[in-house]
Amino acid sequence: MTLPEVVVPAYDGVDALAACLDSLLHALPTEARVQLIDDASPDPRVRQLLEHFARRAKCTVALHFQHRNLGFVGTVDAAMARADGDVVLLNADTVATRGFLQRLAACAASDPRIATATPFSNNAEICSFPDFCRASPLPDDPERIAAACTAAGPPDYPDLPTGVGFCMLVRRAALQAIGGFDAETFGRGYGEENDFCRRAAAHGWRNVLCDDAWVGHRGGASFAAIGLKPGGENLARLVARYPGYNALVADFIARDPLAPRRARIQAALRGETATP
Repeated sequence: MTLPEVVVPAYDGVDALAACLDSLLHALPTEARVQLIDDASPDPRVRQLLEHFARRAKCTVALHFQHRNLGFVGTVDAAMARADGDVVLLNADTVATRGFLQRLAACAASDPRIATATPFSNNAEICSFPDFCRASPLPDDPERIAAACTAAGPPDYPDLPTGVGFCMLVRRAALQAIGGFDAETFGRGYGEENDFCRRAAAHGWRNVLCDDAWVGHRGGASFAAIGLKPGGENLARLVARYPGYNALVADFIARDPLAPRRARIQAALRGETATP
């Protein structure tokens, strides 16, 4: 099984970035490939952190230092164009756990119609655990949560109305079929992954939860230095393009089809044998 290439765009936020890179040193297998991109950060410590990671990592690392700031969407589009196969977009304010990349790859391999796959996280909106649609602090032991997600039984890979961009696998075939993120509409960031997922769904692709994987997410730290915030004009553009988007997400939240899996994860955390 070929692993997707991990793409980590960075702009300042050195404390969160340092924690993310440290987690990747322990989480990534030697056969992994990583792109680290500095989107013209004013803080020189960003470059230092990326170069330090490249020296320490046992996997293949490509460093890219952009001379001008492209914003999150432009940076990610350029990175996806450089990659050969599937990619995993990973925010610089995440905490990776062992096996997350292999589980995302297995999820994609389970169905050629999967365009995107998102893991569980403490702070990932509809993919949040333990609290659905509510952010929780990073746990003291992220690996314990990740292990419980795996111990909760075989994954179901349930469909989602949209992936969540903090950590999202994107299949190369889907990119080739429908194009990359829409930087012209969504500018420097927020809403671009939702738009991609709805475009993919309209063309018959699936967006799924990789329900046996977990990746921590601080939230609000990735590209926060340039003032990117959810909602606002980009949400209005998204809803204008997909008038049924809010109703689709609201229906998913009302049904909460992920509740049984979250219960099994909680049971695994208590050391119980989860009942399907």
